[in-house]
Amino acid sequence: MLLQTEFDFTLPKGYVDAQGNVCRKGVMRLATALDEIEAARSPGVRGNEGYMPVALLSKVVTRLEGVECVTPEVIEKLFTADFAFLQNMYETINNAEEPVIQVQCPYCNKTFTDTLNFALGE
Repeated sequence: MLLQTEFDFTLPKGYVDAQGNVCRKGVMRLATALDEIEAARSPGVRGNEGYMPVALLSKVVTRLEGVECVTPEVIEKLFTADFAFLQNMYETINNAEEPVIQVQCPYCNKTFTDTLNFALGE
């Protein structure tokens, strides 16, 4: 089973570039720990923690049609509906799901799926 690391999207409104072109299709990849570290260290975030989503999205949005390089300035110019869409997408694709394990009852031999809870050592 391959892990999907990139996800296509279509912005609800679209980014309007300097020539007036509307750019809607793009790709977002899964975030890494380094993405979050680098975003937290960026100058915009040091002065304003509310800037963190802008810095982070500029790292994980790898392509936006018609845009050579997705930068924080590009993310800043998105309509709020598109910005909210990308934030929601980021949360959805990077959300850690609980790990599951296939187990079999030693008494009845019934097989079922259970979640692992590493915090409790289960």
